[in-house]
Amino acid sequence: MRPLLLLAFVCGLAFNAWAQDSLPNTPKWRKPFVWSATGASFAGSLVVLDQLWFTDYPRSNFHFFNDLNQWGGMDKTGHALSAYLIGENLYRINRWAGMKPKAALWTGSLTGWTYQAVIEVLDGFSSAWGFSPGDIAANSLGTGLLLSQELLWQEQRIRLKYSYWPSEYAPLRPNLLGSSFAESWLKDYNGQRYWLSVNPSSFARKDSQSRFPQWLNFAFGHSIRGYTGGSANPYLTSHLERRQQLFLSLDIDWTRIRTKKAWLRTLFHALNYIKVPAPTLEWQSGSGQNLRFHWLFF
Repeated sequence: MRPLLLLAFVCGLAFNAWAQDSLPNTPKWRKPFVWSATGASFAGSLVVLDQLWFTDYPRSNFHFFNDLNQWGGMDKTGHALSAYLIGENLYRINRWAGMKPKAALWTGSLTGWTYQAVIEVLDGFSSAWGFSPGDIAANSLGTGLLLSQELLWQEQRIRLKYSYWPSEYAPLRPNLLGSSFAESWLKDYNGQRYWLSVNPSSFARKDSQSRFPQWLNFAFGHSIRGYTGGSANPYLTSHLERRQQLFLSLDIDWTRIRTKKAWLRTLFHALNYIKVPAPTLEWQSGSGQNLRFHWLFF
């Protein structure tokens, strides 16, 4: 659940980290300002998280917890998404502050990864959870996706994105899945979708004419249905069939829409973390109709 709490934090950063290279004469105050603000934000958010999340449960000796069978893998995808988003925004902020591209990339990526690793250590001292190697692996995948693309191509051709639509399962367990929209979009994995959004035109040869609009993406999504518990549904909802869902859809890479207006570039980078509603082909496991087409799906 908490990786998506970070999503709101990261999307807020996006509005301040719009795409521009550092100017030749970047003001000297930017670096200390960015580093101070980043350190204060991370430290403050960890203190708040500790008070809101961990104080309700007893402390324990440091221990490990294997949660790979929880929530159909959605929790791990959320970790990867959070690491990717935090790393990219910190990279962009560091560039704005005047850091060179590779230094900004490594600093931003590793800072984001370390931030999530600290949360895992706090988990390790909580009796309700434990240090999850699976979470660390997922964080590393998200960070690796950002790093590898910037080092290879100096751009993000494959993006991790998020979308949400309320499910019918949250009212069955409101304490766990959320009792309101504001809670459910953070807690209800049945309503969340995670997407791998690929830009075909960016893979075309530079000396050839791509048949795809530069802004058009193909998106591959994943979600679940019927999950009212992590590894198993409780007794009152045990009749629900737990299903996996896969999606194929269209998407937009907003950052590839050219504009000279700085505020639009800022908005486009913020929007680029959310999968747009589009025609979608859905496959789900289990009994019944397994293949469906949606004219518009979010």
